This record gives sequence, structure tokens and C-alpha cells, in this order.
Amino acid sequence: MARQAWVDWSRTEHVLLDMDGTVLDLAFDNYFWTELVPAHYARSQALPLPEARARLAPHFRDLRGRLEWYCLDHWSRLTGLDLPALKAEVRGRIAPLPGAREFLEAVRASGRRLWLVTNAHDKSWRLKLEHTGLGAFFERVICAHDLGCPKEDPAFWPALRARHPFDPSRALFADDSLAVLENARACDFGTLLAILRPDSRQPRQAIENFVAVDSLAHLLPVA
Repeated sequence: MARQAWVDWSRTEHVLLDMDGTVLDLAFDNYFWTELVPAHYARSQALPLPEARARLAPHFRDLRGRLEWYCLDHWSRLTGLDLPALKAEVRGRIAPLPGAREFLEAVRASGRRLWLVTNAHDKSWRLKLEHTGLGAFFERVICAHDLGCPKEDPAFWPALRARHPFDPSRALFADDSLAVLENARACDFGTLLAILRPDSRQPRQAIENFVAVDSLAHLLPVA
């Protein structure tokens, strides 16, 4: 399939993008949550690392898909760690996915509206956009915490559209989360895309029910 066939740019006015795993490499978050946080929690609680992981595991499992899952303040209270500070200490690991910057440049040069739509806590997305310099590309950053529900919640898209009106039939939305994409189906986007390689260090995701690309670079050129 020709690359430009994935998007009908003649019918696309808005480009809405997820942040972690779509624009930014999910390798940072996977390192932060699966390695760094458990290690610091183990030290702070004087626990062996396996026991620290075991204590955190139920919280990771039970909060997935809820707004608290994405809230650094919640996890700081739960672990007793200053997670925004810890994330800032390792910000050198934050990086765009291959081709993401070129895609953002092309969308902005085309005159289309470019919005970031993220579940990330404001202390996270602000740090990441500042560190990478990608914040300047986005006309708007729409944070799930400001809307009171995550992108997995059926109330999310009606709440977003009430605050930020746009025509979904003339919009593209890309995300790496299947749960988020499933919820976005009801919004009737003109183009709905999954990202196959949100973590550059990991193999492709197995995705069957959505049109999927390795990265945003595969959507170039933007006509």
C-alpha cells in the first residue's frame, strides 16, 4: 500500500496525536515504571526488589485505565517518592520516536490544526515537551486530567468536543493504546490509526482491528 493511502489529506483538517508511544518513545516510560520506580521504592522501604515489585503490582493492575494510573501526584502519595523530581532526573532518556519530529513539521507546514491529546499528568507532559522541544508544534495540548476522565472513558470524547469543538469526520487520531482506540471508534474519526512500535526497543504490537503503521513517519508525505 502506498504510504499516502493511509490518510486522505484532502479531507483532513485536524490532526490529533497521543504523546507517549505515538510522538514520544515509550521506552522512557517503560524504563521509568518497570525499573526505576520499583528500585527507588525498594530502597526507600528497605525491601528486596522482588518484594517491592510484588507490593506495587496490585496497584499497577487495579489502576490501569483509570485517571489515577496517569497521575504522578497519586503515585507519589502511594509510594512516598517524589516522582516528578525523579522523572526530571532522568529526562535525558526522553526522546521522540523516529520520524515524529519530521511528521510534526510537515503537518504544521501544511496549515492543519495539530493537537496533542494525552492522558499524561501535566507534570509529565510539560517536562517531556520542554525537554524535546516539541511543544512548539502543537496548537493545543489537551490533557485528560483537565477533562476529569482518561481517553479510555466513554465520556472523554464528548467532554473534549464540548470544550474544543472539531469535526471528527475531517480529523485524524493516532494512538498506541488499543483501549483508547476502541473508545475513539464512537467518535467516527475520518482516520483512526494505531502505532505498531510505541517502544523503539520492543517488537511490534499485535494489532488486528485497526489500520496500523510502525510510526508517524509512515504517514509522510503530508499533502
